[in-house]
Amino acid sequence: MEDEVVNKLVTGGAAAVAELFSEFQPRLERMVEFRLDKRLRGRVDSSDIIQEAYIEISRRISDYTSNPTVAFYVWVRQITWQTLVSVHRRHLGQKRHPNMEVRLNRERPNETTFSIADALVAQLTSPSGAARRREDYDQLRNALATMDDTDREVLALRHFEQLGNNEVAEVLEISRTAASNRYVRAIKRLGDVLASLPHFQEPES
Repeated sequence: MEDEVVNKLVTGGAAAVAELFSEFQPRLERMVEFRLDKRLRGRVDSSDIIQEAYIEISRRISDYTSNPTVAFYVWVRQITWQTLVSVHRRHLGQKRHPNMEVRLNRERPNETTFSIADALVAQLTSPSGAARRREDYDQLRNALATMDDTDREVLALRHFEQLGNNEVAEVLEISRTAASNRYVRAIKRLGDVLASLPHFQEPES
């Protein structure tokens, strides 16, 4: 399958890159929205990050076609992730951290914890319970922090970014079996975490 993608990219040039990127865009937007630091919401438009990533992908496409070691989406996603890291650094004054720009599972664990906690509090707390959200968030964040770092990242990739198991394995550079086993373990642990927080409930109709 990836051989066909590489051939399409080589023979189709910029038009092929644009076509495939357009197909990936909803998934990339989901990733950026999930990973974007909440301090930047309202200040940074996710579409600008996506556009910046596209320019970089177009510039570096020969790097991929000459050595396609992962699925094209995984490579595109990684460039988009690197772009997001750069945006965080520019706006929040973060120092350059090489590990954050190489493998996603080596990002600071708290960043994934915050992203998951934000998403779950938004999805699972009742609108009428808004006053409890700060307490819920703190409790949930502390509970998620007890999870294994890689398990937490697998959970984020599968459940919130909706990557397939094979894609998760490539992103984290682990075997497909390990990715699958870790997801099962992470889901069970998440269930235990949520069960320990009495304020969490399905949103009111």
